[in-house]
Amino acid sequence: MKSITESDHEQLRAAFDRQLAVGLHHGAQLAVYVDGELVVDFAGGTTGPEGEETTSETRHLLFSCTKPYAGVGLHQLIEDGKAEYDDPVVQHWPGFADPGTRKADITIRHVLSHTAGIPYGEFDEQAEKWSDWDAVVQAMEDIEPVFEPGEQPAYHTFNYGWLVGELIRRLSGQPVEEYVAEHVFDPLGMARTSIGLAPDADDVATLTGFEVFDRCCDPGEGLGIPASESAAAFNDEGVQSAVVPAATGIGTARDMARFYAAMANSGELDGTRLLEETTVAEATRTHAEADSDGTLSRPARYGLGFWTGGLANDMFGSLSRERMFGHAGLGSVFGWGDPELNVGFAYVTNGIREESWEHAARVAGLSDAVRLALLE
Repeated sequence: MKSITESDHEQLRAAFDRQLAVGLHHGAQLAVYVDGELVVDFAGGTTGPEGEETTSETRHLLFSCTKPYAGVGLHQLIEDGKAEYDDPVVQHWPGFADPGTRKADITIRHVLSHTAGIPYGEFDEQAEKWSDWDAVVQAMEDIEPVFEPGEQPAYHTFNYGWLVGELIRRLSGQPVEEYVAEHVFDPLGMARTSIGLAPDADDVATLTGFEVFDRCCDPGEGLGIPASESAAAFNDEGVQSAVVPAATGIGTARDMARFYAAMANSGELDGTRLLEETTVAEATRTHAEADSDGTLSRPARYGLGFWTGGLANDMFGSLSRERMFGHAGLGSVFGWGDPELNVGFAYVTNGIREESWEHAARVAGLSDAVRLALLE
């Protein structure tokens, strides 16, 4: 495999700058690691409609790109013998379900692969309670399955993080944000990343929702709520401060690319081992697949805490492979790892558009540009 040449670098920068120039977002970051080396580290635009210059150090809301960070924390505890993938959740969290119910059949593997059958509930809409972890636990204990556990892949937008977070707390004795900081972020040197707003994070980019008149065509169903409402909700400092291990990660593209560089390199980077090679292989293979996800209503493939590639028109690129793995977040935030090319990729923006074709197209374009530079 060839490395990123000066010419490649210039072309990638032009593609990155083009998305800013046409107004897809106010600011963005792109970072790429190849063979453990940071070879692309772009930042451009502004931190909001009237913001300052976006730099590589500017923190952004990562939305669902938080999920793999929490997932890796749970994988570490399973490696340590604290649990097994096929343990029922109730074995470690007795109040989670009543004995003999179908909810009691939900396993840790189901949670990590979005097949637990409890993808959404009333608590999703109660942002004022998200900072109360006792309320989180109660909500997860009260919720009832809408699908049979283990049968229907259905993206667990928020519940994934709360379930994983409480499992981490019960298995480790630490709150999820503290455990992941100590065992994932700190070892990898991800100093600008946290779950929930860190005390020193006074530079988080402002989100902007781009409405219908800003788009080049009708996006169809998309998010189901105006982008401006999503932006306003997550610009709220109370929401940013809440520990939502599926949605309130705050960090940079550089940190995220470093995370995926470690995962793509069988769980190790610069002498720091995040996970054992066998665990990485298990986490990043496809465990559940659907032509129509029960929440997203589109084709989906899930590993254990990650999405896997190889689907048409996915954000991994036009001709991605199933061995690629990663995760998307609202607002065209996306990270992926490719173990065959030993690449970690991360793209972060502060502009929310529809999560339909617009979201996929702008990320896939940059994913394709990076892979083309390495394969040509």
